[in-house]
Amino acid sequence: MASSPPEDIQVKELDKRASGQAFEVILAAPTPDAKGEFPLSPPKKKDVSLEEIQRKLDAAEERRKVKYSYHNHEAEEVLQKAMEENNNFSKMAEEKLNLKMEANKENRTAIMAAMNEKFKEKDKKLEEVRKNKETKEPNSEEGTSED
Repeated sequence: MASSPPEDIQVKELDKRASGQAFEVILAAPTPDAKGEFPLSPPKKKDVSLEEIQRKLDAAEERRKVKYSYHNHEAEEVLQKAMEENNNFSKMAEEKLNLKMEANKENRTAIMAAMNEKFKEKDKKLEEVRKNKETKEPNSEEGTSED
């Protein structure tokens, strides 16, 4: 059922093994009158005028400018965003520091007020002790002088 190869192709069996078969395929030499699918020489370019070359150069320069402008704009946006983030970070850090300082100030004020209250209480006790001592001293002197 195998079909026969075309006339310009020869198939020669080389080796027949249990693992498979090997063939050599021989192509016929090309005929001089046959035209190939690919031309041998590249197609001739049309003449390009100086104005057309200049127009193409100008168009390329314009594309470069647009691309540069786009990248420059992107860089400016990135820089602007970085500056905004930096400013936001600075503001938040400053607010945090101010809150911390305010809390420390309040704590210090509370501690000082507590210490002042403690000292006032000690002063009152000292004053009471002095008064008690003064009131007892004249009595003890009187008692000693009567003897």
